[in-house]
Amino acid sequence: MARTRVRISSLVALSAALLLTAACGNDPSPQDAKSENGPRPQGKKPVVVVTTTWEGAFAKAAGAEDVKVIVPQSVHHAPDYDPKPSDLAAVAKADFVLYAPFEPYAAKIKEAAGSKAKLVEVDLDNDPDKVKAEVDKLGALFGTADAAAQWKTGFDTEYTKLNKEVQAGWPGGRSPSVVTQVFTAWSAKLAGATPVGTYGPEAVTPAQLAELSAKKPELVLDNAHMSTGTVLPDSGAKQVKIVNYPGEDLDLLTVYRNAAAELKKAMGA
Repeated sequence: MARTRVRISSLVALSAALLLTAACGNDPSPQDAKSENGPRPQGKKPVVVVTTTWEGAFAKAAGAEDVKVIVPQSVHHAPDYDPKPSDLAAVAKADFVLYAPFEPYAAKIKEAAGSKAKLVEVDLDNDPDKVKAEVDKLGALFGTADAAAQWKTGFDTEYTKLNKEVQAGWPGGRSPSVVTQVFTAWSAKLAGATPVGTYGPEAVTPAQLAELSAKKPELVLDNAHMSTGTVLPDSGAKQVKIVNYPGEDLDLLTVYRNAAAELKKAMGA
């Protein structure tokens, strides 16, 4: 009996020692504190590295303040960029790395991130519903959900205002017929128009040219970052240059303001 009591006492003492060690051991770093797939604790500002200003604008909208962009704004077609060693070194120091799957250097980014940074694939689409869903997702990951919610409120207000302004410029008061590049459909939605056809990302083939021209669109909403020149020559359609990527200020709302201005100009408003 005495021996049993001694054994039990030893186990209790060992358990207490292990608990004390766990409680008094090294404090977890912010990176260790968050689970691999779980949200970051509220109040801790993440270091975010993004491949382009587009991902950067999403991160800023979600509440991130420390955001480093890899691809310079001067690079017109971001997927053509080849990351430098200094870019990859920055990736290794990040808490989060945002990238898009269509970017050919995504594999390099993943390798450079190693085990420390959390890789986040972003759905790059300026459709308002998709934007808000991504901002929600990132806000939860960053621990900045309140800031993300505040941004979305301002976004809804501005988007509604721009949508009304563009619709006020409809020719003859009716929605224009439009053809869009696959990555500019969001701008047709901003205009309150339903596309009669889409093209891209490859150049329009002769068969597509005939098909799209037959629909007699009034506007062609071309992707400024992947333009192949005049899309529907001799169709009479006005071609509108739509820019998807924000500037160095990472202000996503500017993209919508600029698109609205281009649409109104094309419609003669």
